[in-house]
Order: sequence, then C-alpha cells, then structure tokens
Amino acid sequence: MFSISQKLMSIVFIIALSGCSSAYYSAMEKVGIHKRDIMVDRVVDAKESQQEAQAQFKSALEEMMALTDVDGGDLEEQYNIIQAQYEDSKDAAEHVSSRIEKIEDVADALFDEWQDEIEQISSANLKRQSTTKFRETQRRYQSLIKSMHKAESKMAPVLSALKDNSLFLKHNLNAKAVGALQGEMGSIKRDVSVLIKDMNLAIEQSQKFIDMLEN
Repeated sequence: MFSISQKLMSIVFIIALSGCSSAYYSAMEKVGIHKRDIMVDRVVDAKESQQEAQAQFKSALEEMMALTDVDGGDLEEQYNIIQAQYEDSKDAAEHVSSRIEKIEDVADALFDEWQDEIEQISSANLKRQSTTKFRETQRRYQSLIKSMHKAESKMAPVLSALKDNSLFLKHNLNAKAVGALQGEMGSIKRDVSVLIKDMNLAIEQSQKFIDMLEN
C-alpha cells in the first residue's frame, strides 16, 4: 500500500508549502507522488480515524453505563472520567471531520486535473475509456463521501448527550443525579448504535474505494 512516509525524507521542503493545496500537490508530483496516490493515503487515514472514533464512542458509552454501579462517594471520580471521555470523543470527532475535508480537497484537484487531461487525448477510443473510468471513479467517490458525512453527522447528537450528562453530573454529585442520567441512557445507546452502524458502512466503502484506486 502506498505510504507518503516512505518518501518523506526527499520532500521535507514541501512542508513550507502545505498551507496551499495547489502548491503542495504540485511539489508532491515533482517527486513522483500524484494526486491519486494522495487520495488513497487520505482515504486510508480517514478510515483509520473512523475506526478510532468508533472505539472512543464505545468507551464513552461504557463509562456512562458504569454510573449505575457507582455509589455516592465515587461520583466525583466518575464525573472526571466521563468529562475526559467527552473530551476524547470530541477530539476523535474533530479528527474524523478533518480527514474528510482533506479527502474532499484532493478529490476536487484530482477530478479537475483528470477531466482536463481527458480533453487532451486525441484517440477517440482511449478518450472514451478514460471518460468511463473517470465517471465510475467519480460516482464511487460521491457514494463514499456521502457515507462518510452521514456517519460524521451521527457523532453530533452523541457528543451533545455526553456533554449534557457531564455538565449535569458536575453540579449534581448525588444519587438522584445518577437516577436522572439513567433515564437518558436508552437514547444515548441508540445514538451510539446508529453511529457505529453508519461508521461501519463508511469504513467498508472506504476499503472498496481504496481497492478500486489501487487496481
């Protein structure tokens, strides 16, 4: 599988250009790393970030459910744990969103370049084949990015619930607070279940898209 890190030593000078996508892609191409390669690398990164987010949200849910076994003397410690889980979940969600944005950026550049280069092909047969491949790749990409955004959107209600529960527990460190939070658990479990399901679909589509680009 392609890895940018394998060529990192030869492109250290590119770091200064990373703030400008077009300059970055141009510099990468000069050392033999094309937009298609970067696309694969970024989809791999996004898939991994979604897997990490899945694990984090599951962990946060488990800690919330553990509240039912905590007595009053341990509530402050449990609050600290839940607050940390919320912060970690928030970071994981932001990481997923950042990776998706990077995919969209390189995809725009890749498809614009590909379409321009198709117009430069003089052979009608080769032009037709390239156009077919271009459209199929674009169709598969749209399906992929849609599934990623769908899974991404499911993180917001879970984060909101984790934040609400953390803040509520912070100001109500008593048994009645635990009882109130227990009533929220059903909704959180459903939201996390939907999130995990949608992320699994996005992860599956990511791998299929990677396989298509590499073949």
